[in-house]
Amino acid sequence: MITLIAAVAENNALGKDNQLLWHLPDDFKRFKNLTSGHYIIMGRKTFESFPKPLPNRTHIIITRQKDYAPDGCIVVNSLEKALTACPKNEECFVIGGGEIYNQSIAKADKVDITRVHHHFEADTFFPEIDLKVWQPVFEEFHPKDEKHAFDFTFITYIRK
Repeated sequence: MITLIAAVAENNALGKDNQLLWHLPDDFKRFKNLTSGHYIIMGRKTFESFPKPLPNRTHIIITRQKDYAPDGCIVVNSLEKALTACPKNEECFVIGGGEIYNQSIAKADKVDITRVHHHFEADTFFPEIDLKVWQPVFEEFHPKDEKHAFDFTFITYIRK
C-alpha cells in the first residue's frame, strides 16, 4: 500500500525555501506514529531538510545525483525504483517533496493529510485532491491553541 502523507495549507502550500511553513507538534506526533517502522520515500531536498535521518524508519531517497550516498539510506533515481525497494504487502509512505507527491499521487492507495486552515506564500505545493478519485474516510479537527498557531484537520482519503 502506498500512502502519501503531508501537512498541506488551504492553498495546497507545503513549504518555501525547503522549509515548512508552520510548527504543529500534534502533526509531528501523528507523522511519527503513522510512519514509524515503515519505509519512507522522499526526494533528496526533503531528506536534506532533516537535521538527521528519522529514527525507526527506512529512508528511500530519490535523486539524480550519481554519487549521493547518505549512511543507512537506500538511494534510487526514480519513483518506480523507490516503490520496488519497498517490501511487498506493507504500507510505505511518500513524504515529499512536491515533485515526488506529483509523481506518486496517481499510484497511491491512501492520502493522509493535515489540512492547515490558512493560506501561505510558498514555492512547493501538494497536488489537488480530486474528490472524484478520493473519498475522505476520517476527519478530526483541532483548533489552534498555545502550541499550534493555526487550526488544522487530520484527513484520511482512500482511492474510490
